[in-house]
Amino acid sequence: MAKTQTATSPGSNNNSIEPATAATGGSNKKFLIAAAIVVAGIGAMVLAGMPDKTKPSQAPDSVQARPGPAPMTRGGLSSSESRFDFGSISMAAGKVSHRFFLANRGEAPIMIKKLYTSCMCTTAEFVKGIRRFGPFGMPGHGDIASVNQSFVPGERGYVEVVFDPAAHGPAGVGPIERVVTIESDAQAPLQLAFSAYVTP
Repeated sequence: MAKTQTATSPGSNNNSIEPATAATGGSNKKFLIAAAIVVAGIGAMVLAGMPDKTKPSQAPDSVQARPGPAPMTRGGLSSSESRFDFGSISMAAGKVSHRFFLANRGEAPIMIKKLYTSCMCTTAEFVKGIRRFGPFGMPGHGDIASVNQSFVPGERGYVEVVFDPAAHGPAGVGPIERVVTIESDAQAPLQLAFSAYVTP
């Protein structure tokens, strides 16, 4: 049968007999408990930062998208903003989208002729009422079909831009800027820009 060592403290009457634990035995328990707390905390932070797959793809909740500067107008065609910043977005979280709201603030109908993007990683759709036109992409990456939709004074619609941060693979990490161009019979093309910082 194995002998149990007992520890006594100096000056004690040895009335209390407790099994001896090596000096490291108690510290090991404290270390393991502390390590478990740290691992649980890191796990909670990782889970909190993961995207919710039940929501439509968007910038992570921890990053607030920042709207762009003041509205932009070309002829009578007006956009709610000329730039939009997605902030920091992750390739792993998937595609993100943003709507640039449009209105015809002029006195005559405007013919929306074409809609195209500056990169193959981006598509755009023109939405008027319940009708969607597109998606349209970058010239040279397929045919850029004409939109050819009349936009009467006071009418409203939007351009929905979809950006795929994973389209360029690892080379796509870092800051990006893209442009969506709307050609119409108004004075000059209306350009809507967005930016983001892409992470893996």
